[in-house]
Amino acid sequence: MKYAHKLFLISSLAFVFIVPIKLEAWGFFAHQRINKMAIFILPAEMMPFYKRHLKYLMENSVKPDMRRGVVPNEAPRHFIDQEVYEKDSALFKMPHFWKDALAKYTEDTLMKHGMVPYQISLMKFELVQAFKENDARKILKISAEIGHYIADANVPLHTTKNYNGQLTNQMGVHGLWESRLPELYANNYDFFVGQAQVIENTNKRIWQNLRNANSLVDSVLIFEKLATERITENKKYVIEDHNGIPQKTYSRAYSQAYHKMLNSQVERQMRASVKMIGDVWFTCWVEAGQPDLNKIINFELSDFQKKEDEKEEKTWLQKLFGVREE
Repeated sequence: MKYAHKLFLISSLAFVFIVPIKLEAWGFFAHQRINKMAIFILPAEMMPFYKRHLKYLMENSVKPDMRRGVVPNEAPRHFIDQEVYEKDSALFKMPHFWKDALAKYTEDTLMKHGMVPYQISLMKFELVQAFKENDARKILKISAEIGHYIADANVPLHTTKNYNGQLTNQMGVHGLWESRLPELYANNYDFFVGQAQVIENTNKRIWQNLRNANSLVDSVLIFEKLATERITENKKYVIEDHNGIPQKTYSRAYSQAYHKMLNSQVERQMRASVKMIGDVWFTCWVEAGQPDLNKIINFELSDFQKKEDEKEEKTWLQKLFGVREE
């Protein structure tokens, strides 16, 4: 597979898809929590509609990860290997618009080294159009999925070619930072980030958040090494039961040491994701003319639409793991 080098969460994805567990499960916890909390910073004109469909927005926040191994060109939408594009300060020099990026780097390069900022820009346009049409299904689907890409853009290791510590002998650090720590500590995080605000320049905001995330890469890796030095190898990993499946994971002692060294870094990035998602949703609604969402608040997927969604997911499962319908 052309982008197989980026499928670093495949083992945890396999666990999630093969074993029938709740959606607040290992590997997807942070994305779902972030989308959920973004709903509660929306203005009164938007919150009832989004809150009414909270379950859908949480469940579908993970769809981009579900299809990344089977849908062509999905993988590069989640990351950007910024140091590959320029010799230095790439995130300050790269074009903010897709057509300019294509002219400078070519599509093959962007597909190989990532395009998450351009994916967010594209979906922002699509969400504005969905609001203009007052199309409930499109609004919900795009809102859920743009939330995923925005959250990815706020993860430090989604902005570097050393995405899983593979270049520094720190394999697994991605899952540790993005999944294990939120699973253990996010219930104690403060997600009160203030009310959603209209973004004057969405592209500028996207690249600002990317630059901030990338500035944290060194600390993510340095503190992981320090934590490893302080926790002996036989105490770094444990076998824990996850829904009846024994699974090797980082020990709570090691995770706590690393989390403490990061000094609320994961919490800050989750908060940044929540705020940015809420701001983008709000901005799209305003740019669309502030349509009355109460008119579509009772929207429900038809049985046909539900079956189509289920069929699509089963197709992804079969391609990824050979899972067949019972």
